Amino acid sequence: MKLFWKATSLGFFACGLLFTGVIFTGCYSSSSNPIFSDNPIPPIMIGSPSTGYSAADVPRFHVGDTVIVSLSGLPTPIEPHQEPIKEDGTITMPDIGHVQAAGKTAGELQNEIYNLYVPKLYRHLTVTINPGERVYYVTGEVKQPGRQLYAGQMTVTKAITTAGDFTDFANHKKVWLIRANGQRIKVNCNKAIQDSSLDPLVYPNDQIQVRRRFF
Repeated sequence: MKLFWKATSLGFFACGLLFTGVIFTGCYSSSSNPIFSDNPIPPIMIGSPSTGYSAADVPRFHVGDTVIVSLSGLPTPIEPHQEPIKEDGTITMPDIGHVQAAGKTAGELQNEIYNLYVPKLYRHLTVTINPGERVYYVTGEVKQPGRQLYAGQMTVTKAITTAGDFTDFANHKKVWLIRANGQRIKVNCNKAIQDSSLDPLVYPNDQIQVRRRFF
């Protein structure tokens, strides 16, 4: 009889252990399953390392850029407004006057113009912003000097490469970047290739002058 009760007790103990293991295993599986997770993986945000680009990479308008503003959805069609950004950074739109454009992305400028028109002047309106053709210039000791199409973020060394690279007589250490507003920046391209902080950005209507070196 003692052996019977001992065997029975061991059987109940083993079943208890098995039941407890099943409960904990089930709980672990549910919490580890992403569907039931209390901490879902956050969406990838613009500007995070995963995306490979940041908000700073978005093109912004500069003084001298041509901006084309189209207004549609109106009872009476309006011709697109095309204007280069003035020295004060503004364009002048019909009925609303000066609008700050320099420093803004196309989306930011689009939203600002929309808010100035709606609902003060119009109830329904679609605003579309397009940049005109944007160019910069590379002159002097490069293989393909002249007018270059500005297609996005550009630095002095990249602009020189786009213009066919230096000639054999170019002075790599004394390259001048001349802004559309007249500002002059001297660039040592040998150092700029090694340190990107020494390689300034080129904007539309800027000019890069590559001097001839003296032997």
